[in-house]
Amino acid sequence: MSNVYLGYHFTIEPKELGSEILIAELGELPFESFVESEFGVTAFVQKQLWTASILDEVFVLNSPQFTISYTIEEIEQVNWNEEWEKNFEPIDVDGQCHVRAPFHPKTNAEYDIIIEPKMSFGTGHHETTHMMIQHLLEIDVTNMKTLDMGCGTAILAILAEMKGAKPIDAIDIDNWCYLNSIENAERNNCNHITVYEGDASLLIDQKYDLIIANINRNILLNDMQRYVDCLNKDGVLLLSGFYEEDIPFIDASCTEKGLKFAKKLQRNNWVSLKYIN
Repeated sequence: MSNVYLGYHFTIEPKELGSEILIAELGELPFESFVESEFGVTAFVQKQLWTASILDEVFVLNSPQFTISYTIEEIEQVNWNEEWEKNFEPIDVDGQCHVRAPFHPKTNAEYDIIIEPKMSFGTGHHETTHMMIQHLLEIDVTNMKTLDMGCGTAILAILAEMKGAKPIDAIDIDNWCYLNSIENAERNNCNHITVYEGDASLLIDQKYDLIIANINRNILLNDMQRYVDCLNKDGVLLLSGFYEEDIPFIDASCTEKGLKFAKKLQRNNWVSLKYIN
């Protein structure tokens, strides 16, 4: 007998950040798969695991920062691959880097990355990931010891290794991201990436030539001193995960710790900043 699922179709404004937070919260509940949609995200839960109070403790639904509504649909047996494939298009970054799923054809791009994101954040579609890829494409990272903080799918760590960085530490606090990063590193034949489950508290006595942190403003500000302490002289810090209006806070934190601003990228209202130690 097939499982019956309930599909929660969430409409979220603003979509990107709201979807990210909502998926993180629902991931702690019996929801087992998520598919991004044009207006938000659809979350699936087995009907037998559903309760009327399942969303009662989901903080983001009551946050004044977001406007979130939803409808519920009963679905007989979901083909997860089909749902996912319908919503995943390969992307091209500046003609140099191609990010695709395993079922997409290979291209002649210099850097061809295969990502199976499942529930993790970081397919390359989001503006912040796209900009971080652009930064990495411009930097000669050969033999740079690298940290990918909040690695998600490990897409940035994978690109760094393809460009010659090593060794690379990839860290994420989310267990699903940790497992997905290991899987994606193996899928792309990476031999120099070590994935850890945890947060910035793992960065004791570590030193890096390149630190990549695509997280969010509050976590970046909270952990900035740790990043600076870990950065070698002339090392590079790449930051994203925040908006144009957050720049003064990020920049003040970086410059007061001795970092020098080097470059800004922007896509829509999202920004990415590069600093040198």
